[in-house]
Amino acid sequence: MNGSRPQATHEVLIDDDRVRVTRWDFVPGAQTGWHRHGMDYVITTLTPCSFLLEEQGGSSRRADMAAGVCYRRNEGVEHNVVNAGDQPMAFVEVELK
Repeated sequence: MNGSRPQATHEVLIDDDRVRVTRWDFVPGAQTGWHRHGMDYVITTLTPCSFLLEEQGGSSRRADMAAGVCYRRNEGVEHNVVNAGDQPMAFVEVELK
């Protein structure tokens, strides 16, 4: 993890027996920090997002997405998500329990 990057902020909107819904907000350059997803999840972008995904083994990739795009991933994904753009970005994460 790069300690010089700002930390993304998040707010849990729903956390019940079926789902956890979290809004994530990133200023340019902000990161989530390294984490492993313990549940399957769906992401919906609220703004255009310029993701830098730092992955296991030192690899990274860039993914640019328009606002309103959805994608899903399986439990076990481990990465650090960084806003690689020059504008704030936000998305909602729905974790399936």
